Amino acid sequence: MSHDPGYDGSAPVAAIEHDGRSDVDALLQAFVAQQRRHGRKVLGLLMARRDPAAGCRTEMVLTDIDTGVEYLVSQSLGAGSTACSADPQGFARASQVLRDALERQPDLVVCNRFGALEAENGGFVAELLALLERGVPVLTVVAPRHFNAWQRFVGEAPLLPADPAVWAAWIDAVMQQRHRLGYGSTTPRVECIPRPADDR
Repeated sequence: MSHDPGYDGSAPVAAIEHDGRSDVDALLQAFVAQQRRHGRKVLGLLMARRDPAAGCRTEMVLTDIDTGVEYLVSQSLGAGSTACSADPQGFARASQVLRDALERQPDLVVCNRFGALEAENGGFVAELLALLERGVPVLTVVAPRHFNAWQRFVGEAPLLPADPAVWAAWIDAVMQQRHRLGYGSTTPRVECIPRPADDR
């Protein structure tokens, strides 16, 4: 996989590398807000942990970018457990957000993760495939342990560093290419500068 943010006319999908060295969810939230302020229709799901210091024992929540509705997608395994446990029912409820995005002609759909569930052909795999088949640009996040599964899923799609300026360059290239191919008008280039942690 490549860090090249260019768009070559194939399915407009990219993943952000999540190696734990930065708060990719906070950066992605700021990036989405900036893209929306500049007129791009960005839909999908963002992830948040209600108590990041608790690690896997904290509640994991997905938030609908457009409405702010939250979906709890983790379940408690008890006070003595240190394991993470995804809640399939929570993911099933949240998946409706991605299905609804199909009918709304978005400029970009953000999917919180291509994670363990998706690597095993579950989670949001069906929704991601539907978006890609429709030609909707998709941006997600993937951890190193799931790189191989991601590559099998999408082929040679860009793998981007945790740098919002690179994400902005990628979506700008996607939008310009879609405009040239007749997908409709594109919005102006959006400069995206990472915000300091205490300004998010």
